[in-house]
Amino acid sequence: MAVDPVCDMDVDEATAKFKSEYKGKTYYFCAPGCKKLFERDPEAYLKGE
Repeated sequence: MAVDPVCDMDVDEATAKFKSEYKGKTYYFCAPGCKKLFERDPEAYLKGE
């Protein structure tokens, strides 16, 4: 399971409909809204990485 970097929800990579590539890594999202927020400002959601 992956964790949605926006809302911290668990997301199954095998069935995730929403994903985005950033700096060579794939991020998975629970909904299109979370994906859109992440893509607007990825660094705001990746402070711990």
